[in-house]
Amino acid sequence: MSVQQIPTGKIIDGEEVIAIELTNSKGTYVKIFNYGAIINKFVVKNAKGEKQDIVLGFDTFDEYLDPAYLANGAYLGAVVGRYANRIKNGRFTIDEETYQLAQNAGTDTLHGGIVGFDKKVWDVLEIGDGPQSSVTLQYESVDGEENFPGNLIIDLTFELTENDELILSYEAETDQATAINLTHHGYFNLAPNGGNIKNHKQQIFASNYLEQDSNYSVTGKLIPVEGTHMDFTKSKAIGQDWDEEEGYDQTYVLDKIYGDLSLASKTIEEESGLVLSVYTTEPVAHLYTAKYLDVKNGKGGKDYGSYGAFCVETQHHPNAVNVPAFPSTILRPEDLYTQTTIYKVSLIK
Repeated sequence: MSVQQIPTGKIIDGEEVIAIELTNSKGTYVKIFNYGAIINKFVVKNAKGEKQDIVLGFDTFDEYLDPAYLANGAYLGAVVGRYANRIKNGRFTIDEETYQLAQNAGTDTLHGGIVGFDKKVWDVLEIGDGPQSSVTLQYESVDGEENFPGNLIIDLTFELTENDELILSYEAETDQATAINLTHHGYFNLAPNGGNIKNHKQQIFASNYLEQDSNYSVTGKLIPVEGTHMDFTKSKAIGQDWDEEEGYDQTYVLDKIYGDLSLASKTIEEESGLVLSVYTTEPVAHLYTAKYLDVKNGKGGKDYGSYGAFCVETQHHPNAVNVPAFPSTILRPEDLYTQTTIYKVSLIK
């Protein structure tokens, strides 16, 4: 196991951008930038023993700052917050105080607003080079940032195990009641040469999904997946039942005990022989098949287009801050926000 810190030479808002590399004894390798807590590389061995990078990203850090890329709003590999997914009308009320956020997705707020956690330099708080290689990043979001209330401190630990598990452990505290809903927005492709992910086999352990309006904002209604193209309770090709013009951009309510760490999603790609299993303590997983992805000059000069990757975004219910029936996304000073999500890579047995 090893951990390395590599300066990028880039300074943003007076803070140094650093790459942190985690490696286990099998040669599995993860590269993380403290800017946006971005997972830039996740290199594993496939069934042929070949090294394969399973996440989308760029060859150099500077490309994450390219205006054309930022305009696309892809959030490649970043942690998004304070609030993942959409808040309806960019507005919520806590303790009779109403907060209006920037409306950066039509009339709604998406992934924390104009300058969310994906565009912030996080502090490198701690490096762990023991039995497991790890790094803990910290970001302090000040009261009023993107018009969210409260000073919020987030600690995020990335830990790479000998079993090829990448564990993301989040903790957050606030000095004022605030809304919080964090997720990791990694784009995965398990095929050796990338390309359309329609032949990846997907399973999601969820009997219901959330109804959305025309702007992908959830309404509060749960819909059974049974008998619909949304049903992934049994493993099937992602493209088997999809609308080829839309793909999937849907939130699934997991069949689990709230707060327990359990298997949410399993994705299989037969050519590489790779399996990606996602475990989480969170109540929902959002499946996005990258309909709107349009990124030029990704790794190796490849362009990333629609359906060139999939995301499994573990989180609380989107817009829960406006839907009382959903598990609460309000964090108060006396409470501690916690979340654990695990990306485990294995081979088809």
